[in-house]
Amino acid sequence: MDARTRRVELSPAAEDLVRRLAGTHGPVMFHQSGGCCDGSAPMCYPRGEFRVGAADVLLGRVAGDTPFWMSADQFAYWQHTHLTVDVVPGRGSGFSLETPEGVRFLIRSRVFTDEEWTHLAAEPTLPSGADTDGRLEHGS
Repeated sequence: MDARTRRVELSPAAEDLVRRLAGTHGPVMFHQSGGCCDGSAPMCYPRGEFRVGAADVLLGRVAGDTPFWMSADQFAYWQHTHLTVDVVPGRGSGFSLETPEGVRFLIRSRVFTDEEWTHLAAEPTLPSGADTDGRLEHGS
């Protein structure tokens, strides 16, 4: 089978910021939890400082080897959409690494095409935190 359909990507500005953050903080990871306020924005953490839950879903890797995790509840809503992480001026959560930069990550989305959805339906289930025992956010 061909490579997996990409579920998440970074805008060029977000990719540049992730690479700069990784240069400062070491390997990083994303987690999208859902909810209101800053919980609806993707959070960027030093890899290993945020432990994913057993039900969290690994949507893919961005900026090379940066894992992008999403809570199972949020994935249930967004499973039909392709996500693009972008960066805009403004302050987000105090816990995400980009906050001191005066910018924040946000998600832009579009519904998968029929062709993409057909391909996704034939792909294996995405890995979860239970499958990885938390190893992927530590770089294993």
